[in-house]
Formats: sequence, structure tokens, C-alpha cells
Amino acid sequence: MNIQKFITALFIAAISFSTIANNTNPDKDKKETVKNTHTQETIVGVAAGNENFSTLVAAVKAAGLVDVLNSDGPFTVFAPTNDAFGKLPEGTIATLLKAENKELLTAILTYHVVAGKFVAKDVIDAIKKNKGKFVIKTVQGNTLTASLKGGKVILTDAKGTISTIVITDVAASNGVIHAIDMVVMPK
Repeated sequence: MNIQKFITALFIAAISFSTIANNTNPDKDKKETVKNTHTQETIVGVAAGNENFSTLVAAVKAAGLVDVLNSDGPFTVFAPTNDAFGKLPEGTIATLLKAENKELLTAILTYHVVAGKFVAKDVIDAIKKNKGKFVIKTVQGNTLTASLKGGKVILTDAKGTISTIVITDVAASNGVIHAIDMVVMPK
């Protein structure tokens, strides 16, 4: 899968997450809410419908990955929220969105996308079966390492940065989105 396809997958996942987040009833059990959020929207459609993913959606558009993330997939997208992008050094997002940085932006976005659909239970099972760590190859080509900390799934990127999955199993017609609290970076 090329980088453009990866970024498109990431964008689609972000849209799915936003639609689910907007439809979440805080009085309902989280598992029930996720079960009732099946959608015909692609990852991009779900992310675009959620204001918490506006930065991700803008990045996916700038990288030209919309068509990729609207494709059949399936994809698993570890989608950074706007707050996650806000933790980057000042000026980083504006710099990445410039046309001359499209290749770098594409690499970063596709590093958040995995070919295949991996719901939270699958990820947790893989972590447990692999002695506490599950290495995941991204569409970009580098790996993320999933592990458990305090009962939550965390991702460690190629640079050692740790991101926590804050929302799981946001359904899309072409995969699943898991929202994360930090932008992960490839080598």
C-alpha cells in the first residue's frame, strides 16, 4: 500500500471517530454505544463529521489521501485528535501543511494507518499473546509497539513517544478508528 492510500485510510478513520463521538450518549455504557455506531460512512466521512478531527481532516486533504482513505480497505486508523496535534511544537502543523512538505506529511499520516481491521479486543489479545508487546507494521512501513499500561492500550512510536488510545472501535464502512492523544512519528 502506498503512502497516499495510508493517509486516506487515516483520514477516513478520523471521520468515523468523530461521528461516533458526536453520537455518544454519556449515560450509556461505552461498549453498548460502540456496538450501536455501525455506519455506512468511510473513515474519512466519519472523521469529517467530528469537529475533534478537523486538523486531521485538513492534513489528509493536504496530503491528497482522501481517495485512499475512502477506498475499500479495511484499515485501522490510530487517529490523533485536535488536542493531540496541539501538543506538537508551535508552527509544526502550519509547516507540514505547506505543499513542499507533502511527502513528510504523507509519511506521518500513513504511520497512523494499519492495513486490516483490528478492533480493541484484537489488539489487547495480541499484546497478551506476545508477552506484553505487540509490534504493528504501519502502511508507512515503520512499526508501532502496542502494550498495556494501567489497563489502557498505549502505542510507542519509532522515536519513543507514547500515545494512549482514548476512544476505541469507532466503526466505519471500510475499517475502524481508535482515537489517540499524541501524534506518533516514524523514524
